[in-house]
Amino acid sequence: MEKTEAPVRGRGGRPPKTDTAKNCVMVRFTDGEYARFLALFEQSGTLSKAAFVKARVFGDEFRVIRSDRGTMEFAARLTAFNAQFRKIGVNYNQIVKELHAHFSPKKALALLYKLESETRELVAVGAKIAALADEFRQRW
Repeated sequence: MEKTEAPVRGRGGRPPKTDTAKNCVMVRFTDGEYARFLALFEQSGTLSKAAFVKARVFGDEFRVIRSDRGTMEFAARLTAFNAQFRKIGVNYNQIVKELHAHFSPKKALALLYKLESETRELVAVGAKIAALADEFRQRW
């Protein structure tokens, strides 16, 4: 009887990283230092303390994220308005389809003219909102 060799299979799982982070550095803080560290960490908005420490050690710039109630309210209203704007676009397409399906071309064009004038007003409002958003972004 002949012996058959088992086929050689590769290792399963995730491929190994080329540059693994295997060196660990530990630091101890006093209570006052740790409170200051936590305050800076919370202001930075970094997701983990380790990433925050690495960024400070290697000289990345320190960003403070402030949450202003007015800013958050403006962003929420702008998001809601944008959602309504998209809904209007969907409704516009549905109206045009129905007009072409159920009315004569002459009647459909008359109704589309009215719809077009309203759409122009809506576009003007959208442009004003975009300008306000750009102005807001530049100020902050």
